[in-house]
Amino acid sequence: MTLPTTYLFVPGDRPERFAKAAGSGADRIILDLEDAVRPDAKAEARALILEATLDWSRIVVRINDAASPFFADDLAFLGRCKAGAIMVPKAEKVETLDKMTYACGRDIALLPQIETVRGLEAVPDLLSHASARRAVFGHLDFALDLGAAPEWEPLLYARSRLVALSRLVGALPPVDSVTPEVRNTARVEQDALAARSLGFGGKLLIHPAQVDPTAQVFRPSEAEIDWARRVLGVVTSGAAGAVAVDGKMIDKPVEEAARRILARAGETDA
Repeated sequence: MTLPTTYLFVPGDRPERFAKAAGSGADRIILDLEDAVRPDAKAEARALILEATLDWSRIVVRINDAASPFFADDLAFLGRCKAGAIMVPKAEKVETLDKMTYACGRDIALLPQIETVRGLEAVPDLLSHASARRAVFGHLDFALDLGAAPEWEPLLYARSRLVALSRLVGALPPVDSVTPEVRNTARVEQDALAARSLGFGGKLLIHPAQVDPTAQVFRPSEAEIDWARRVLGVVTSGAAGAVAVDGKMIDKPVEEAARRILARAGETDA
């Protein structure tokens, strides 16, 4: 099954945008109760989300962080929310994830969003939680916490460490942060390429125009798929002795790379 790679934000108090977002082609729609919603509109946003008719399996709701005055009301809301996943901003403590699963009262996927240094160091514990699926990076808040510029070079260590720690505990590849330049598709593509090269498995988006460029970057090319099929074809044929594809010897890392390409393409082993 193909992993989600495109996660599109929609303000939770703008229900007229829900259907448009769902039709954008994004793998997941994030109905936001945090940054995109004014404090005086959060109660209304919760009510609008509960009233919506959506494919809830594709819906993620981002609640407010545990230190927020809105967190208690968000926990009460979770018991009635039908979303398939909940994003946890500024995640730092496993206890917060425990509170959320208890409040939901059902099996639900949690996506801890790493936006602080403390949260980054807690990634192994957070992703070891039974309901945690993958981490999400929030570079703007992380840069603020670190006192760094919200650019790629100052945050390269944090991004690389997040990928490595996710791999350490066997979690899915993390999802990278947003590109604030809404309609600059070239910048979106550039950021997506950089994220993919580091080992990220997806990206947060803030406009439907960002969906296609990002999806194209994370989708394996036809050449990659063809190569992976040929590699696994040789492997499954049981050919004796050393074998090669395109002049490259097939060893275990090459075989695993081919399997991951086909997994990203939504194919099973060739």
